[in-house]
Amino acid sequence: MEEKEISQAVISRLPRYFRYLGELKDGGTERISSQELSEIMKVTASQIRQDFNNFGGFGQQGYGYNVEFLYTEIGKILGLHKKHHLVLIGAGNLGQAIANYMNFEKRGFIINGIFDINKDLIGKRVRDIPVRPMEELESFVKEHNVDIGVLAIPKEAAADVAKRLVKCGIHAIWNFAHMDLNVPKDVLVENVHLSDSLMKLSYNINRCGKPEDHK
Repeated sequence: MEEKEISQAVISRLPRYFRYLGELKDGGTERISSQELSEIMKVTASQIRQDFNNFGGFGQQGYGYNVEFLYTEIGKILGLHKKHHLVLIGAGNLGQAIANYMNFEKRGFIINGIFDINKDLIGKRVRDIPVRPMEELESFVKEHNVDIGVLAIPKEAAADVAKRLVKCGIHAIWNFAHMDLNVPKDVLVENVHLSDSLMKLSYNINRCGKPEDHK
């Protein structure tokens, strides 16, 4: 059977469902209706049901959703039941913040190696992971079966580093560099442009006005 194509809009909502369901599970909630979940998440109940129906529905009429089961199933859809091995390129402030974020490991994302060109950083340890020189990148990736490359470097270096990662077999890049990467079609790239998010917030402030503007 041909696998159903799921829209990116649905996929983008899955992590949010996962997060809320995790909080409900940890709080002791055993089951929940789409209407109750709608009120918590500010997404319509109809949208929730449509989203879940893309993957089989998960609920029972008159019962709702078993929170722990739904949390586990969405985790599987997101691939969180598997471990993913990462290398982090860039040990500056942003790179260190990423490396020190503990929740990645809870979700199965393991940072195996950190790399930088700055000689003052090489040899230092971040979360007990030594910062290695870029010359060791290719051999390290192959030796540790790395799945994902994380770019926390200036945009001027991002294109060349991305090519090196692709050449040594990495098929997924989490890109914090402020540029869009030109990579082969079979390489997945998730761009995180922090300033874009801030500009979107600025737009909404400008459109809605500040509280004092309405006095």
